[in-house]
Amino acid sequence: MTTSASLPLSTAAGQPTRGAGDQLFRMLCFSAATLLMAALSGVVISLAIGGWPAFKAFGWRFFTTTTWNPVTGVFGGLGPIVGTLVTAAISLLFALPMAFGVSVFLVEFAPRFMRQPIATGIQLLAGIPSVVYGMWGLFVFAPFFAAHVQLPLSEVATPGSLLDKLTAGVPNGANIFTASIILAIMILPYMAAVFRELFLSVSPQLRESAYGLGATPLEAVWKVLLPYIGRSAVGAVMLGLGRALGETMAVTFIIGNSHDLPKSLFDSGSTIASTIANEFTEATSDMHYAALIALGLVLFMITFAVLGIARAMLGTLKTY
Repeated sequence: MTTSASLPLSTAAGQPTRGAGDQLFRMLCFSAATLLMAALSGVVISLAIGGWPAFKAFGWRFFTTTTWNPVTGVFGGLGPIVGTLVTAAISLLFALPMAFGVSVFLVEFAPRFMRQPIATGIQLLAGIPSVVYGMWGLFVFAPFFAAHVQLPLSEVATPGSLLDKLTAGVPNGANIFTASIILAIMILPYMAAVFRELFLSVSPQLRESAYGLGATPLEAVWKVLLPYIGRSAVGAVMLGLGRALGETMAVTFIIGNSHDLPKSLFDSGSTIASTIANEFTEATSDMHYAALIALGLVLFMITFAVLGIARAMLGTLKTY
């Protein structure tokens, strides 16, 4: 008859005991989680304290006005806030369909000899530093866009028409739209790589069952594979959106760096990250520093709101 004394790794109740190594591992994991939350709290508190003079001096006008004048000490962050949201939204609008299409092509339609080279190319694009994208955008893409897109559109647009209002601006290639395209090129490899891995994680039996029931490739992807990876796909989209919201150097090179509200797609603008990068080392007054730190807190809150929306979307998706 087996007794509890013959089971050195179990208690009399049949529950496993926790050795010294397990206790140490548990404490290390708890310490890591606590340290992460402490660091996050420290960042938020530091930004709130540093930006409080600007919030106190300007109140809600900081969020509703575009006046940004370091000489007079008047700061309104509406221009960079709107520029951040617009560029991120436009870049996601371009990148999401392309990333989804690339991943589906690699998993479902590409010949076997093409899959790995294309996947490797996507990973290489994801590893290119953002400053390289910015320099390429400034010296190559912006002049090309100005000569072959902006100027032709300005010539054919009827004054006062919708096209004229959407494309108004100095035809130099540095504007909200070109910055959004550069952002889309930057976040596309990340999203495509994640989508590809998600599609590869779907069991072959599920995919073969869909085709065995007579589903077309479009039906198999849209009605079987995509619902299966729905929750993780939202994470891939949020990864790309987060990169677009916080991108600094690539946008700074090509957006035009104007604090006014953009009146058209081809108008100059700015983002929160580009404003901080441009002015933080040149700020000479305490209020200027406080305004820039306040913009950093706003960017943090925007990112937090995006994560909250993602969590809400995950709650509405079915689990397969």
